[in-house]
Amino acid sequence: MTAEELLAAYAADERNFRGADLRGADLSGADLGGANLSEANLEGANFSGANLEGADLSYARLSGADLSYAKARDVNLCGANLCGANLSGANLSYARLSYARLSYANLSGANLEGANLREANLSGAELDSANFSGANLSGANLSGAILDGATLDGAIGL
Repeated sequence: MTAEELLAAYAADERNFRGADLRGADLSGADLGGANLSEANLEGANFSGANLEGADLSYARLSGADLSYAKARDVNLCGANLCGANLSGANLSYARLSYARLSYANLSGANLEGANLREANLSGAELDSANFSGANLSGANLSGAILDGATLDGAIGL
């Protein structure tokens, strides 16, 4: 499936793209709110500035993907592989990221208020100036993570 095919299907009210192969696709600025991209291969895809609010990306492969400044409030990224992904400035408030792999990901300036990061792997991640207010970090691996200026008010599990 190409990015153009996905966007055309979405515009025609299709929402189920489970398991799609969109490696390296350019979906910057796209509106994919509520889409099901669970188990999809999205390695190296560009979602910068995209709307992913309420989307299901559980167990998706997003290593090296660009989600900078994405609007991803209440997105489901449980078990997703986001190793080395760019999520800087993204709105991930109330996102579900339990068991997600975020090692060496860039979350600088990201909003993770109220997000569930239980058992997530954030080793070596850039978390400077990120907002983790009220986030659940129980069992999360933060070894080697850069937390300079991060807001951790009310975060659970630290």
